Amino acid sequence: MNNTELLKAARNLLLSLHKSLVDFERSLYEGINGPVTPSQFLTVLLENADFAWLRKFSTLIVDIDEMFAQRDGFGDDVVTAHLKAMRRLVAMDDTDEYFRAKYQAALQQDQSAAAKQGELRELLKEK
Repeated sequence: MNNTELLKAARNLLLSLHKSLVDFERSLYEGINGPVTPSQFLTVLLENADFAWLRKFSTLIVDIDEMFAQRDGFGDDVVTAHLKAMRRLVAMDDTDEYFRAKYQAALQQDQSAAAKQGELRELLKEK
């Protein structure tokens, strides 16, 4: 598998992991605040500081999608940079303590997210 194919596969897994993390956070939020509509939750997701840590995932996913959507192509260096960023993200190498604490807590409490994170880390292992 070349790096472009690896990035596509990893991006899809990252999207699935992100969804699991968002679903987990939503269940916690609704457990405290009661049920919310999808549009209400979207507002919370975008504006509530407690959900800011999830934006690291969504930002990377959007960056990768924009790269693949470029009409004039993209270089191997950009693919490599995105793979490196994804490896750092799932390895929790971020210096942001709040991000790491929230991510670790979610992985410890949500089996689905933990499984997807493990699958993604395995896929991204450098050979």
